[in-house]
Amino acid sequence: MKKYLFLAYHKDYNQFLDDLCNLGMIHVVEQDRSEVEEDKLYEYITEKKQLEEAKKTLNRVRDKKTEKPFNEVDANLGKKIPSEIEKIENEKSLLKQQLMVSAKERDTLKPWGNFSPDQIKLLENAGYKISFFISPNNLYNQEWEELYDIYVVNKESSRTYFITLSKEENMAELLNLEKEKLPNVSLDDLDRLIESINKKIIAQEEKLKKLSDDIPSLDAAIKSLESEIQYYKVDKSGTQVVDDKIMLLQGWAPEDSDSEISNYLESKSVYFEKSDPVPEDDVPIKFKNNKFFKLFEPIAELYELPSYNEIDLTPYFAPFYMIFFGLALGDIGYGAFLLILATVVKLVKKDTIAKSLRGVMTLVQFLGASTMACGLLQGGFFGINIYEINNPVIQNLQELLYFDNSQMFMLSLVLGVIQIMFGKFIMIFNRIKQFGFIHGLSSIGWFVFLLSFIISFLLPSLMPMMGIVHKIVMILSGTLIVFFNSPGKNPFVNIGTSLWDTYNMATGLLGDVLSYVRLFALGLSGGILASVFSSLATGMSPDNAIVGPIVTVLIFVAGHAINIFMNALGAFVHPLRLTFVEFYKNSDFSGGGEKYNPFRNK
Repeated sequence: MKKYLFLAYHKDYNQFLDDLCNLGMIHVVEQDRSEVEEDKLYEYITEKKQLEEAKKTLNRVRDKKTEKPFNEVDANLGKKIPSEIEKIENEKSLLKQQLMVSAKERDTLKPWGNFSPDQIKLLENAGYKISFFISPNNLYNQEWEELYDIYVVNKESSRTYFITLSKEENMAELLNLEKEKLPNVSLDDLDRLIESINKKIIAQEEKLKKLSDDIPSLDAAIKSLESEIQYYKVDKSGTQVVDDKIMLLQGWAPEDSDSEISNYLESKSVYFEKSDPVPEDDVPIKFKNNKFFKLFEPIAELYELPSYNEIDLTPYFAPFYMIFFGLALGDIGYGAFLLILATVVKLVKKDTIAKSLRGVMTLVQFLGASTMACGLLQGGFFGINIYEINNPVIQNLQELLYFDNSQMFMLSLVLGVIQIMFGKFIMIFNRIKQFGFIHGLSSIGWFVFLLSFIISFLLPSLMPMMGIVHKIVMILSGTLIVFFNSPGKNPFVNIGTSLWDTYNMATGLLGDVLSYVRLFALGLSGGILASVFSSLATGMSPDNAIVGPIVTVLIFVAGHAINIFMNALGAFVHPLRLTFVEFYKNSDFSGGGEKYNPFRNK
């Protein structure tokens, strides 16, 4: 990265920012600002959140089964969509309230049947009082029918619905019951009202679906607002100097863009200087990996970006992550399923799939292929052991590749030792790159010290354990560990620090290595579950030529779908843990880098 310092006359500052935005290569160093400006920024962020929520709403209602084309992109139209959605949602809310009230009134009227309130009014005008009552069956007195003009309308399991017809008597007091107050509308009218309200709700939902045709406009509005937010931050990042006449701005850009940036800026009315970063600078990070390792950058970004002056570990953990994922999932059939699924998505959505999603699908293809390869170690295919098939080719594969459970357990530990030692090896170069060669001597000492034990264990004829050669190696590496762990400090401080490092190394390494057993455990548990589901699919199917195969397929598909989801999730998460805890820690990863985000119109 190159550091840029810009000086612009205050009256030309906005034009300069426009030029910088058009250039689209400078990562501007943003400054902390006052509370008032934070309030303005909060307004922008709130508006952006509203647009994003509107997009979620429209994605939910859009009919994904039909390939209906989107409308033309219009960012200004997109900014109006949240208010349109709010109007529709408010109208739907009112209609649903009306529907709830009407449905409740209909439920109240249903036991009384369909009658006209107008006829009730005619009787009342003639001097008759009609009262509606509901009585529990155990309290209803049959003698009332002889004493008063009572007409039973309906009887349910526990209640009796009846009306009374009288001119003067207060029937509620006579019967010791409370009169029912019914809606002043007929059952037919309520049914028509409810049908009308439902139609209006459907009409509002159709309006919402129609708005979903403008999702690209909503995306454009979000991008436009992101540009406005960034422009606002950059605008407020300028510092006024020389009696507020000059605006000072700092930024960063990749070194390989230097000539293009210089040629562009020299044609504009702005003074700029460029320099190399110094150790105390907070330099933004831009990954530079090939196509394969670039697939793993989203995984690296789940944790932290490396700081500018340390090694990017993405290319170094990528092969391990593939192997660990394959071991944790560990089934040939499951790996083939992931590989085929990702391939189909890429082919079917070839023209519409986003570039980032295409990269994810390519990564899934590699992980699926890795799972198939690792699955050959134990031969599981949807829980069925392929090595039980009597076939010369398969039997030859078994002789070459088959690992039993104890060997898989040991393989997990061996891979753990390899990755941890590889991390210790990278630590040497990481410290040399950040602090200088002398600061890497202690790391060299630890790497050689640990490697000597591995060599003595594996090749005792070359270097016997605790033999003369081994002791010389231990003394030399120990010297580096004790006297160079904190270069420039008091020797006694170095000795004390080395003792603390030794304690941490002795207690931490064993735990780190044992953490890799999870690869064996995940693969074993997933294989057992896959075998159970396959056995259930064949064992629980009825002895029927038609129903039997259907039940078998249903159990097989449902069981393995659950198992693939759960195991793939575990195979994704646990290698992450091994990468970000064991590998990163042993590589002396510090992190804290900020992603390179050039100021440009999005």
